[in-house]
Amino acid sequence: MFYYDQTFLLLIPAVILAVYAQFKVQSTYAKYSKVLSTSGLTGASAGKKLLSGAGLGSVPVDSIPGELTDNYDPRDKTLHLSEGVYNGNSIAAIGVAAHEVGHAIQDSTGYAPLKFRSNIVPVANIGTMLAFPLFFLGFFFAMPQFMDVGIIAFSVAVLFTLITLPVEFNASGRALKLLSSGGYMTEGEVSDVKKVLNAAALTYVAATAMAIMNLLRLLALRNSRD
Repeated sequence: MFYYDQTFLLLIPAVILAVYAQFKVQSTYAKYSKVLSTSGLTGASAGKKLLSGAGLGSVPVDSIPGELTDNYDPRDKTLHLSEGVYNGNSIAAIGVAAHEVGHAIQDSTGYAPLKFRSNIVPVANIGTMLAFPLFFLGFFFAMPQFMDVGIIAFSVAVLFTLITLPVEFNASGRALKLLSSGGYMTEGEVSDVKKVLNAAALTYVAATAMAIMNLLRLLALRNSRD
């Protein structure tokens, strides 16, 4: 049976890493969400201060539903913070807000990887949506052209996950520098923020590993049809 083919074994390490990454980010965020910052700043107020200090005081900061749904959207030039981060005055809240400010600064300075990632978002989304249906249509009905198109489409999605890594690591680096140099946190607090951001970064590493392993699996299945 196809569904029991050995190429599934390629995914096992990536699945284990993804499960561990999700556990790590949830547990680390939960831990440092209970540690209040000595500054008393909330994620929203810290975000606004950091934006203002970077000359981006006009960037809005708003609250959105969910947990760890925080993001900076280059399209609407807005810092979106989850409710817990927006209202929270913990080390985790301020760290997450600072990370998103890092993305805003990337956007304002024309950081090349962020621009490239933003430009390929539509193509990557289409590739993710169509890749597997096209590939397995070709696989089941012996149409190698469909398999090849599916692989190409998924390759764009893999490229998106790869370019996301420097974007996220750079934003975290900027966040730590801002919090340290601006005197918003003690040295120990910045160290704790780094733990939160490193845990979050691991989820992107896991997503990239999963994407690469899926691509290798598709290539292995494609070669089996030759």
